[in-house]
Amino acid sequence: MSWANCRNILCIRADNMGDVLMSAPAIRSLKQSFHCRITLLSSSRGSEAGVLIPEIDEVIEADLPWVKLNAPADSVATLAAELNARGFDGCVIFTVYSQSPLPAAMLAYMAQIPKRAAYCRENPYGLLSDWIPDEEPYSRILHQVERDLLLSETLGARTEHKEISIYIPSEAEKSLELKTKAIGLNLNQPFLIVHPGVSEEKRRFPAKGWTELLKLLSADLALPLVLTGGAAERAVLNKIRKESGVKAFIFEEDLSLAEFANLIAHAALVVSVNTGTVHLAAAVKTPVVVLYAQTNPQHTPWMVPSVVLQYSVAAHLQSRNQVIQHVNKELYREYLPVPEAGAIAEAVKGLFYDTGGKTLQTSLSTRA
Repeated sequence: MSWANCRNILCIRADNMGDVLMSAPAIRSLKQSFHCRITLLSSSRGSEAGVLIPEIDEVIEADLPWVKLNAPADSVATLAAELNARGFDGCVIFTVYSQSPLPAAMLAYMAQIPKRAAYCRENPYGLLSDWIPDEEPYSRILHQVERDLLLSETLGARTEHKEISIYIPSEAEKSLELKTKAIGLNLNQPFLIVHPGVSEEKRRFPAKGWTELLKLLSADLALPLVLTGGAAERAVLNKIRKESGVKAFIFEEDLSLAEFANLIAHAALVVSVNTGTVHLAAAVKTPVVVLYAQTNPQHTPWMVPSVVLQYSVAAHLQSRNQVIQHVNKELYREYLPVPEAGAIAEAVKGLFYDTGGKTLQTSLSTRA
């Protein structure tokens, strides 16, 4: 059986929200080319993004032992039995170049899914029916979206629309309106989002830098500022606002991912560390300035107006993964200090005035 005849495909992307969003164009290519049903298997963090991708018909949430977890892993044997019962005829495994696809391939093998495709550095033998030798990062480095699209193209799937896109339910629009009214934010007037929150400590930008940046943005642009983050970050957000002396909006209750995406869609511009927020901004075509800790060169903003300000990760926070260490030695040899608040403010002003909110991409980063 060829991939073109597959009608029930499982896509595995067991990572964070941003990773799932970057796989969306490749998933679109599978849907458009094979006219199939698409099910996404992802983590609890990635599943929220999966339900916003229009090409995905169903999402299975599972926390797997080979992915960094905040909770106990689900039973792999039980999950394999569940997948087997769903009668998938194909499985496409999406990974970052520093990840092994073999645990997910073993899961698909146990589920008796006949077609199984992934990039793999070593010979997977019978675990994959379609082995695409992984050339990254030793021969080249592609953007994550390009990497995933190339994988789907190898299987015969193509799409002309390579942007990240999501669907925001009408309920999220209504609920966001209520939450913005509760804090006094007007969605119909231009505002900036400042997002200090990170999923990893090594990407964190100093709180003092955020404080100085708020002062500069408030003085230079005179636009409402919205500080965003989850419940765990609210104390930090309130501290940044208090020490800056700037009037900034902070939501008193958590936003769902759909509400957050809707908020970003209304914003004139987003300032964020390199986290899933950046890829949400790309999905709704909102310009973004990224304070980009040098953890992975593949995850810069995709097909959206952007400025990328890179800085080095402290040595004690760098990954022990040998593939990542290779990239660090080859690509990130020069130490780059954390960008000053003044440089960030200038980047924000430049992008804001150049695009008026939403047009073509610029970047201060060098893509490998």
